Amino acid sequence: MALFSQLGNYRNFGLLIARAGVGCMMFMHGLPKLTGGPDKWVELGHNMSHLHITFVPVFWGFMSAVTETIGGLFCVLGVWFRAVSLLLVINFIVAILTLFAGGKGFMGASEAIELAFVFFGFLFLGAGTYSVDKS
Repeated sequence: MALFSQLGNYRNFGLLIARAGVGCMMFMHGLPKLTGGPDKWVELGHNMSHLHITFVPVFWGFMSAVTETIGGLFCVLGVWFRAVSLLLVINFIVAILTLFAGGKGFMGASEAIELAFVFFGFLFLGAGTYSVDKS
């Protein structure tokens, strides 16, 4: 269709929009977890038990909260984008396992599954031209 034929010229702008939108949402989703303190981090950290990792749940919960919050900010900026995308894929794999183990089923875990695919795709795409580190 002629209307959309020129949009390929703006791939990097489209990637910026996707990166900024998803990154902002990750930041807003992670901020309450990060500011929730050690009680919230322990609660999050216990989700690692689905991978048979049961030691220092406060550390794992804190790392999850930092990954979502700071990772979301880095996503928007395009800093360490592939590394952040990999960490977020891992974070969402744990979320998916937790949701399935909690009896939520496929529909209950669908948002986490979708975001895992988004960040897995970002891992291959990179940050694009419009990023702070421009790599």
